[in-house]
Amino acid sequence: MKKIEERFLVSPFLVFFLISSIQIGVGILGFQRIIAKAAGYDSWISIIISGVLVIFIISLMYRMLEKSDDGDIISVHQIVFGKWIGNFLSVLFTIYLVLFSIIVLRTFIEVIQVWLFPEFNVTVFTIYFLILSYYVISGGFRTVTGISLFSIVLPSYLIFTIIFPLEYGDFGNLLPIMDHSLLELANATKGMTLSMMGFEVLLIFYPFVKNPKKSKKWAYLGVSYVTFIYLAYALTAFMFFSEAQLEKQIWATLSMWKIVELPFVARFEYIGIASYILIILPNICLAFWASSRGIKRIFSIKQKPTLIVQMIVALVVISLLNSRQVINIANDILAQVGFYFNFLYIPLLFVLLVIRTKMRGKNEKTSNHK
Repeated sequence: MKKIEERFLVSPFLVFFLISSIQIGVGILGFQRIIAKAAGYDSWISIIISGVLVIFIISLMYRMLEKSDDGDIISVHQIVFGKWIGNFLSVLFTIYLVLFSIIVLRTFIEVIQVWLFPEFNVTVFTIYFLILSYYVISGGFRTVTGISLFSIVLPSYLIFTIIFPLEYGDFGNLLPIMDHSLLELANATKGMTLSMMGFEVLLIFYPFVKNPKKSKKWAYLGVSYVTFIYLAYALTAFMFFSEAQLEKQIWATLSMWKIVELPFVARFEYIGIASYILIILPNICLAFWASSRGIKRIFSIKQKPTLIVQMIVALVVISLLNSRQVINIANDILAQVGFYFNFLYIPLLFVLLVIRTKMRGKNEKTSNHK
């Protein structure tokens, strides 16, 4: 593995915040309706299954990265597929990360348009948000990590908002348990893909972690924390809404915030959405940093010019996504790509890497004996 200077590295425990910050995004505002369509109120089980599956995939990622020469997916691709095909696949991965940033940001902007300002200027907000993201990323990976930490710590008060809907909740909504088939639970688990994705950035930032092997437990804890948060919001929504009501709630979490009553604020959902800017920021920063870093590794070009080009592309695409139907289609496409990448391609890539490294080891032994 190429040695990265000590001043650019982060401590292993910070992987907890890197993983959890990119997994908690706009998905948590409305995932309940999506999974309930597949498995009703048994779909809370699918959240636990998703968490376990993500931990398994992350364990494969760690084992892959430990076997690679430079500790990232670019190196893995080059070992398995050779330089040209490997680099081509790595470029596709960087494009995927840019698309992830675009969809997350555009979906959040839609939330602002629906709940706060219907005449909101999408282009102007996108420009300001991308400038802020560029400023953070320009500070280096340690700065991006710091933003990830703050995005978990500062808005953590939002979890206490589930107390208010629970006052009107009905635990009986969750019964009977396991009233749906395994296929329905599997579909609900797949429906959680878009909400749980983002941890793929580990495939790029792994070399920037001090003693990366020690960070493995923190990555698992990060996924466990995210799973708990999603589970808490799902169970609360299932107890608060009937199934017929939940079908009409595109943003179930925001709808529950509407009943929050505090002496100093009349419309708490405004506070919640404003706080979400800090939660969305590391989603965008981590994905753009990983994508531009990947291009730097593949083509040996400077990261900042690449980042500017990627953000200009993002601005253009976000401006073109101007209807609910188009945004929905984009989210569905990203969810499908993310699902197949994480749960099919990564295990396949791991198997191919194991085979390739064994073959390379045998070849080295044979050449040493000659």
